[in-house]
Amino acid sequence: MLEERIAAMPFSQDPMRFYRAQRDLGKPRVTDKYSILGFISSGTYGRVYKAQSKEPEPKLHAIKKFKPDKEGDVITYTGISQSAIREIALNREISHENIVALKEVILEDKSIYMVFEYAEHDFLQLIHHHSQTLRNSISTPVLKSLSYQLLNGLLYLHDSHIIHRDLKPANILITSGGVVKIGDLGLARLTYQPLQPLFAGDKVVVTIWYRAPELLLGAKHYNKAVDMWAVGCVVAELASLRPIFKGEEAKLDSKKNVPFQKDQILKIVDILGTPDADRDWPGIKDMPEWPSMKRLDHKPNQLYSWCSKTGFVHGLDFLRQTFAYDPDKRLTAHEALRHKWFQDEPRPTAKYVNFFFRLSSTNVHWF
Repeated sequence: MLEERIAAMPFSQDPMRFYRAQRDLGKPRVTDKYSILGFISSGTYGRVYKAQSKEPEPKLHAIKKFKPDKEGDVITYTGISQSAIREIALNREISHENIVALKEVILEDKSIYMVFEYAEHDFLQLIHHHSQTLRNSISTPVLKSLSYQLLNGLLYLHDSHIIHRDLKPANILITSGGVVKIGDLGLARLTYQPLQPLFAGDKVVVTIWYRAPELLLGAKHYNKAVDMWAVGCVVAELASLRPIFKGEEAKLDSKKNVPFQKDQILKIVDILGTPDADRDWPGIKDMPEWPSMKRLDHKPNQLYSWCSKTGFVHGLDFLRQTFAYDPDKRLTAHEALRHKWFQDEPRPTAKYVNFFFRLSSTNVHWF
C-alpha cells in the first residue's frame, strides 16, 4: 500500500519530505504507462528507448531519458540540464507533420523522460541501406520527396523563429509511411535570443560535416542560414550516399583555444572553390579566421564536376544556391521549396508507403 511505503520511510516525521514522498509515489511511473521494448541510442544527454504505451491504445513511442546534471564524481544533483530545458520548452510549443511530436514529459527519480512519437527509420539508415545493401542510388522522386518534407518542417521551425543548429541525417527521421520528421531540438535556439559564438556556452553547434562556413570561420553572429547549409549537405549526401564535405574536426587545445578548422574548410573549397572576397562574400573579410583562410591555396569551383560524377546534375542549381558562401545570399527554406528543382519532372510524390515498407521488411531498424 502507498501509505505503508511512505510510513516505512525514515523521514516520515518531516512534513515537507513526507509531502514530497507522498506526491512522488502517487505519480504514475514510466513503466506504469509504457513497456520498454529496446534500446535505440545514447549520447552525452542520456539514452533513448523504444517503448509501447499500455493504455488506452497501444502505440510505439521513443522515450528520451536525460541524465541529471551532477558535480564531479560525487552524485550532487544540480538540477535539470540546459539542453533538456531548452528541448522541452521548444517542443511543447510546436506542432507540425514534419517535426517529431512530443507527447508528454515525465519526471521520475531526478531524471526527465521525454516521450516522443516513434519513427521507424532515419536518413542515415536510408543512406546506409542504399549504399551497403541495395547498392544503388535513391530514386529522384524519393529524393525530392524527402528533401521537400525536410524543408517543409524547417520552414515551420524558421517561421516559429527557431534555428535547429544540428541538422544531419541521424536527426532526420522517417516513418514507415514515408513521412519525414525533424528531431532532436537539443541545440535549437530562438532567433530573437542572443546567439553566442560557436565555442561560447554551447561548445558545439552543428556537426562538423554539416557546419556552415561562417561558423567554421568563427562568426560572432549567425542566423537561420546555418540550417540551410546543413540542408544542402544532407540533400547532397542523399544523392551521393556519402557526405559531401567529410573533414576532420580540429579539437580545442590544452588552453581551450578555438582552432582553425583547416581540414573541413579544405573539403569545402575543393568542391565549391575559393570564395572571392569581393564577389562571393564581402563579409568574409570580417571573419576572425579570414587571415588563416587567405593563406590557403586558391581552388576553382568543382560543383558541376561533383554533380556529374554523382549523377545529380539536375540538382546542381539547388545545391549552388544552398551552398552560397554568403549567408545573406543563401536560399531560405521558403525559397528552396519554390526552387525549380521541385517543379521539374519527376516531381516529388507525397506517398512512398511501398518503398518504405520494403525498407522495413529488411534488417534495418531504428533500434
